[in-house]
Amino acid sequence: MTAYAIAHLRDVEPCPAIVEYLEKIDTTLAPYGGRFVIHGGRVERLEGKFSGDLIMIEFASREIARAWYRSSAYQAILPLRTEHSRGEVFLIDQVEMPHRATDVLRPAHENGSAK
Repeated sequence: MTAYAIAHLRDVEPCPAIVEYLEKIDTTLAPYGGRFVIHGGRVERLEGKFSGDLIMIEFASREIARAWYRSSAYQAILPLRTEHSRGEVFLIDQVEMPHRATDVLRPAHENGSAK
């Protein structure tokens, strides 16, 4: 099942380390088939507060996403970002299709998630 690596980054310090991170991340994604779906961009806030940048990278599965994140290639460049920004990064699975809003009301063992 498709999975996403999502980052909500704030206070990104525009510096040479961030530039180097951006120049190198695509190479770390290629062996895992990762592709950017969202990479910052203009946010049109409709409700609540939001600041920073949202990044979403698509992978064929959570296992592949996890393997990319843990790879030596990505771990080697990770400090370039973490030392010059703050935020949250997590993995999440795409919903099974077809999906209806009420599907989340089913017990976790019925809908394949472990909440």
